[in-house]
Amino acid sequence: MFVEFSLRNFRSLRDERTLSMVSSTDRSHLATHTIETGVRSVPRLNRAGVVYGANASGKSNLIFALVTMRNLVLHSTSMLDAARAEQYTPYRLERSSAGDPTEFEVVVLLDGIRYQYGFSYDAQRIRDEWLIVYKTGKGQSWFDRRWNDAKGEHEWAPFSSYFTGSKETWRQATRSGALFLTTAIQLNNEQLKPLWNWFTDGLVIVNWTGALGIGQTLQRLDDPAFKARALGLLRSADLHIADIEVETVPGHQVAFKLEAGKAPELSTSPQDLPVVKFVHKLEGEDPVAFDGRFESAGTQRLLSYIGPILDALEGGKLLVVDEFDSSLHPMVVRFVLSLFHDPEVSRHGAQLWMTTHDTSLLDTELLRRDQVWFMDKDERQASRLSPLTDFSPRKGEALEKGYLRARYGGVPFISRTNLH
Repeated sequence: MFVEFSLRNFRSLRDERTLSMVSSTDRSHLATHTIETGVRSVPRLNRAGVVYGANASGKSNLIFALVTMRNLVLHSTSMLDAARAEQYTPYRLERSSAGDPTEFEVVVLLDGIRYQYGFSYDAQRIRDEWLIVYKTGKGQSWFDRRWNDAKGEHEWAPFSSYFTGSKETWRQATRSGALFLTTAIQLNNEQLKPLWNWFTDGLVIVNWTGALGIGQTLQRLDDPAFKARALGLLRSADLHIADIEVETVPGHQVAFKLEAGKAPELSTSPQDLPVVKFVHKLEGEDPVAFDGRFESAGTQRLLSYIGPILDALEGGKLLVVDEFDSSLHPMVVRFVLSLFHDPEVSRHGAQLWMTTHDTSLLDTELLRRDQVWFMDKDERQASRLSPLTDFSPRKGEALEKGYLRARYGGVPFISRTNLH
């Protein structure tokens, strides 16, 4: 289960910011909206977290930071130096931070064991990397390395005795531009696999276009059980879809190659493309199939989300969605939230983290106060992430009204002065 994610000096997020799923002492919706972990240090985690903020406040950067962390974890050993350097995108509006490292840290709870893993990096190398594992109350520092500028090399703390295997072999094989976690996994480390598997399979991220999700949905429609659940979700959302058909048609994949000092190169290759058709049927009439031109953007968006949603619910994964409410009716968004909050539906501890502009969700009958977060920018245009609980809202407070009146931040300040 996902506990929290922290970052520093990434794009608009200059200072350290943390998004946490740790439940507060609030007793509201305890049985439905929280998960009992059985771990004394983190007794309960929230099943969902919702981030609000004005356009360009940094909400998407927060999600992209987690995407970047995962990319480095999965591919740091195979990345070329230029590709790794592209992952380094610090806050650039101040000279003092423009060259500072970017830092990520994630805390997850896997089979009762808490993993606190993080690293920092710049355009040249991985600077620091650490893993603290909590099997009991006291943390075990399994590995820790820090870059020494004066020596031009990493300094390694002693490995924990609880961390076993060919530690020296893995250390010596770890290049300065690669992560020790990635290297050790590729050299058959078993102890780190639960953490690695969370990055590879326990984390599902869908960007605002839904492009990732539609592919995941279409791949599973050949499974009758999955298709039945997908159609059930569409019908539950009052979309009157009788069936979904997927055909493949000949097409071409277009690729652009850009290199400094050279003209862009365009290439195409034959590739079959999927065409989705939505079948509607009136009683006593023959079914009629419509392609995407005749179906609403909301219907197509919800279809693209169904694969990731069911994947998360079935596997107890963290689903992260940017601008979840785009093209979707507020009641549909509420319906999806209710799936994650229903212990009978979400039996394996699935969690949802989404960004949204849908203020109707700011309802204490729908969300606990510790599930709501706001993103805004300070006077230096650096993003700030703040939980609603920082503002000490009263029980029963009209949260939507308070948000729209800028009590909690995270709203744009509209001015007409520039129009004259």
